[in-house]
Amino acid sequence: MKSIAAALGPTVHLDESSVLDIGSCFVNGTDVAPGRAIPDDGDPRIDHSLEGFLFTCGPDHIRHPEEIEGEADGRKYPLHGSFSSHPANITFWEMQGEDAECRAQVEVKTADGGQALLERHWRIDNTSGEVCLHDRVTNTGEKPMARVHMYHMNIGAWLFDDAVRLSGAMLDGGEMPWNFGPEPGSVFCVPARRQGDEWAEVSLGPIAALGGSTLKVRFKTDTLPYLQVWRNQKQPAHVLGIEPVSHRLASRRELSEGGELSMLHPGEAADYALRFAFV
Repeated sequence: MKSIAAALGPTVHLDESSVLDIGSCFVNGTDVAPGRAIPDDGDPRIDHSLEGFLFTCGPDHIRHPEEIEGEADGRKYPLHGSFSSHPANITFWEMQGEDAECRAQVEVKTADGGQALLERHWRIDNTSGEVCLHDRVTNTGEKPMARVHMYHMNIGAWLFDDAVRLSGAMLDGGEMPWNFGPEPGSVFCVPARRQGDEWAEVSLGPIAALGGSTLKVRFKTDTLPYLQVWRNQKQPAHVLGIEPVSHRLASRRELSEGGELSMLHPGEAADYALRFAFV
């Protein structure tokens, strides 16, 4: 893995073997990624990705496997889509200037025989310590592809005490405890887009184990209009995920029948953006 860091902000390790997602993420000397404190989903690609602080779902599917449309043999999309395990070709790397930056291209083969190109740009702002990610996904195949995308930001929940809370305008009442819902784990997905707001923001903290830091996550709501939050404390798992996502929590069939599953036609592209900082 390659590391990227600026004068302020975390040190993140980028995984060249898997779409340049984030493996370890060090904040005040502590790796906040969950490591092996994750559920075993039976897919080595996803186990590898889930260990890290951020991995990307798509570009053909998000969430759990469902049957590929039009396939007579009942084949399914893989867990969380086809991105994971595709190697990244780094095209730009700059650690000497005011900001730390990295750019890469990832050629992706989708489960249904299509192709996509992920153009990825990482930057850490030298003055604020904010980590910025911009992705462009282009359909380079010969048939339409569902426009679906999700970022999994996974944090080791052993870092949390009872004072840690989730906060955001999209949450009922504006905040909730990090260990929401019934044990040993829960998930919810809510609309994040508010009229007139280009970006949504959700916070997690304060985290005493990180010197009282709070994780602030912002994401563009034009293509990521929902926020999903997931936690799992069923041993050996001890993880919480903050997950900006393109679609509500529903099956592909339900989304398609409701007219919610838009398509990327050959040559078309979609842009996604996410930023985070520990403050």
